[in-house]
Amino acid sequence: MLNKIHSTLVHQAPSLFRLPVKLMPASIQQTLMLETLKRVFREALDDGEFEFLEDRWLEVHVRDVNFKSYISFADDKLVVRSDVAESDVRFSGNLNDLILIAARKEDPDTLFFQRRLLIEGDTELGLEVKNLMDSVDLDSLPPMLRQGLFSLADFVQKGLQMPLDVNGVEHAHKI
Repeated sequence: MLNKIHSTLVHQAPSLFRLPVKLMPASIQQTLMLETLKRVFREALDDGEFEFLEDRWLEVHVRDVNFKSYISFADDKLVVRSDVAESDVRFSGNLNDLILIAARKEDPDTLFFQRRLLIEGDTELGLEVKNLMDSVDLDSLPPMLRQGLFSLADFVQKGLQMPLDVNGVEHAHKI
């Protein structure tokens, strides 16, 4: 019974986040995204590793939550916007998959070949972004952020191990 509730919660979470994301002002969403990125990529920012994004735009699209954010680098700082004329590269995926990628519980290349992670546009720029993400030392994250990410990813991973069919029936599935 608890497994069914766990699985249902993980599968339904994106739909639960859709309304709050829609109602939250874009300025707050972008501020949260910017502050999170600054914490996660603190070392890379200090080392100047974001210069490849100068005058270029990365679009991050969480499809099942209908959230988009655009990231660039200007004047030695990350820039996050809710809209731009055109992005140079676009990463899109579903919330649960992106959580698993962030915690390194799922390989982005595997999800890419399964068409669960889409990378569109400038493939060279996309590869640079992917390599930068791979270079993040998760142990260097603030302890609360690191533990929160790992706990959330564990919860998602376990919940996805028992996918539900349209009738709400559990089926064994190894992730």
